[in-house]
Amino acid sequence: MASVIQKNQSGRRRRRRRSGHAAAMSEINITPFVDVMLVLLIIFMVAAPLVTVGVPVELPKTAATALPAEQEEPLTITLTADGLIMLQETEIGMDQLIPKLRSIAAERDSNKVFLRADGAIAYEQVVQVMGALNAGGFSNIGLVTETGGPTLDGNGG
Repeated sequence: MASVIQKNQSGRRRRRRRSGHAAAMSEINITPFVDVMLVLLIIFMVAAPLVTVGVPVELPKTAATALPAEQEEPLTITLTADGLIMLQETEIGMDQLIPKLRSIAAERDSNKVFLRADGAIAYEQVVQVMGALNAGGFSNIGLVTETGGPTLDGNGG
């Protein structure tokens, strides 16, 4: 702390503290922390839709709700409009699908798999892939669709 020595009118010296310097603050300023958290929140909100598997298909629309999220990265099989079978983002033949699924099932904790199929794919091919998933050790199959489709309860669909 700086102090100033001054003489008063009687000639005596006296010490006086400078009032211009304040003591160190002991409070935490959380404003920068909140700013950083808000920026991260916006980044994650923008990036979240981009995390989905990148094989473009035209999914059918249904009135079903979304499945709850899991701890493990979901295994996704995609059937494209031109009949290709994609394991995650890698093309795989129907004859290679069951052995590959068995080796993946041996390494995973969950037997859940998501099946994405283009709306133009024949039902027969979708059922064949579902049978291969079952034979490969995945009995918990989630069919991925787009929301906002028609409802079958007679209320506007």
